[in-house]
Amino acid sequence: MHQKLLQTLAGLACCTFGMSALGHDSTAHYMANEGLMVEHGDTKILFDPLFRNSYGQYLLLPEEMEQALFAGVAPYDGVDAIFVSHHHGDHFSPGDMVRLLREQPNIKLYAPNQAVIAMRSESSNSDADLFDRVIGVSLEYKDAPVALSMEGLQIEAVRIPHSGWPTGRLDVENIVWRVTLNEDTTVLHMGDADPNDVHFARDAQYWNRNNPHMAFPPYWFFSSASGRDILSNRIKAKRSVGVHVPVTISSDPIRRPAELRGFDLFTIPGETRKISAED
Repeated sequence: MHQKLLQTLAGLACCTFGMSALGHDSTAHYMANEGLMVEHGDTKILFDPLFRNSYGQYLLLPEEMEQALFAGVAPYDGVDAIFVSHHHGDHFSPGDMVRLLREQPNIKLYAPNQAVIAMRSESSNSDADLFDRVIGVSLEYKDAPVALSMEGLQIEAVRIPHSGWPTGRLDVENIVWRVTLNEDTTVLHMGDADPNDVHFARDAQYWNRNNPHMAFPPYWFFSSASGRDILSNRIKAKRSVGVHVPVTISSDPIRRPAELRGFDLFTIPGETRKISAED
């Protein structure tokens, strides 16, 4: 990686990470599409960071971010865990994830079994130990949520159907991850969840038990009445920032479709949002 890139990323780390360990605040860092990093103190997690297909309408990870991620340099130094929502080309690249785990031996990966199977097909015999750090989640639709843990993280997962239910993509293992960092900050990454309350109503106690400080729904939750109701009355996040935003939707709220103008969206790689336990 050339010197200018290293200087730029080091400057970004100083500006955006220097305040994160103060008090109870955390920071969400937007990468591209549904790719995010959340950090709290020295704890860093990623959601859907590596993918190769834009389908002609979504942002791809900028080259500088990709290089920094594989190299493990700031701001992507010391990543503790990665969470994958589902095995689709605009969320997950199995070959790239195998490469990342090879190059960054301290990262753990949590992913639906469909993604893990795809990774195994992209791996070699020398990668056997790599899969000791891969935790596959097997959940059918309507299964009860599951809880996992590792140092510094409390992890919960539930399968919510991919958008298009009940007629399309029924076989996709879309996992909604709820993760609490250092017993302090809770975030919710929803993948491509379908915005129908029937999926959420059966687990009402689960959603009530730990309301996130910040949720990351796909933008279509804001543009449907059912999606907005789920965010307000089921998930009850203190703040929500939309992801999976097509490039045709402007970063300027005034230029967006009317139904999206009043909501916060991630649209520019590198932008951040403060996550405060005080909100």
